[in-house]
Amino acid sequence: MQAKARVGRHIAAATLGNALEFYDFITYGFFAIQIGHAFFPSHNAYASLMLSLATFGAGFVTRPLGALVIGGYADRVGRRPAMMLSFTLMGGSIIALALIPSYAMIGLAAPVLAVAARMIQGFSLGGEVGPATAFLMEVADERKRGQAVAWQGASQGMAAMTAGLVGVGLSALMPPAMLDTWGWRVAMLLGAVTLPVGLWIRSNLPETLHASQKAHGAAAGPGALTLVRRHWRIIVIAMTIVTSSTIATYLSSYLTTFAQATLKMTPMSAFIASAALNASIIVGAIIGGRLTDRFGRRPLLIWPTAGVLVGILPVYAWIIHARSPLVLAIGPSILAFVGSLRAGAFYTAVTESLPVRIRAGAFGLIYASMVALFGGTTQLTVTWLLHVTGNPMALAWYHFATAALGGCALLFIVESAPARLCPALAAA
Repeated sequence: MQAKARVGRHIAAATLGNALEFYDFITYGFFAIQIGHAFFPSHNAYASLMLSLATFGAGFVTRPLGALVIGGYADRVGRRPAMMLSFTLMGGSIIALALIPSYAMIGLAAPVLAVAARMIQGFSLGGEVGPATAFLMEVADERKRGQAVAWQGASQGMAAMTAGLVGVGLSALMPPAMLDTWGWRVAMLLGAVTLPVGLWIRSNLPETLHASQKAHGAAAGPGALTLVRRHWRIIVIAMTIVTSSTIATYLSSYLTTFAQATLKMTPMSAFIASAALNASIIVGAIIGGRLTDRFGRRPLLIWPTAGVLVGILPVYAWIIHARSPLVLAIGPSILAFVGSLRAGAFYTAVTESLPVRIRAGAFGLIYASMVALFGGTTQLTVTWLLHVTGNPMALAWYHFATAALGGCALLFIVESAPARLCPALAAA
């Protein structure tokens, strides 16, 4: 019983640290319009928003490098020191971004410094996902890996929901002009004050790398490149699925911008909808993690994907037609709940299928490279599509097409849940 409680504390601690790091990164997306006004003033609102989103995208350029450097460090030295390094870098960069003077004060230096801060954020977050996911899988009982790893997806929802709630609070307390001037800086500094807490939490985590190597005899053997070649199939499948899920994630975070810029809704209604959506992600990920340990990885990947594909077009049409704060909160939340049921199954299936010696680095690089290619460009792409077509449903069709691509890749995932591969373990 004590061992179970200890594992639960370790999972909670890793989850909290992961959520704090994602909060820092995601907050920028929620305040893209306000940050655009601060660093990229323009008489053309479209141009200002596009420049702000381009800076948001700059944070994705360095994510693969962070995954390679910090993920490789996690596979050589340990998960805990890698997670502490990534958290420290994120905390420093978010403080820097919050304190950079506006374009009106220091001119061109403002956007240059903002881009540099975003690139450091991207590097740190790229190095966070692989070690954190590997840690969650390795610290858990193998019969409950899905439940543990599902907190990777849930923690991202926690981060985004917290950012949304902060946005709601600041929107309620501040007029738009004040939110533009320094309200968004407050949101970022709230994340920065958690730096000492996060470092303390992570310093008390156990190291799982060496225990996992011992259990699997992985301290010696083929080199990393050889292992990557041997496991190319799961790597390619995972890259395709991450592409689809990344676009869906950043379309969800774009809803605050879409509601304000395209549907002409208030910042308050947009932030409330975002908070509701991310609450649905948390609940869905936790439920899905439990279900995947019982029924396997494949069912929890395939059936929720089918549900999302059926619902995308009707939900978007409902939102656009109603232009109601209530509908904006309910519709995307339904899609988010169904889609997040897959989180634990996907993260666990991939990490279970990768050898210990490349687990953190390979998974981190899979995730970071696809997020770099498509996460940083998704909001630019849909903003451009909406501008060119003049049709709000362009967002829905883009979401549907990319979700269908991910659904096709999911069909090739091989079942890896211990409870499904070994019935005796499921009965234990």
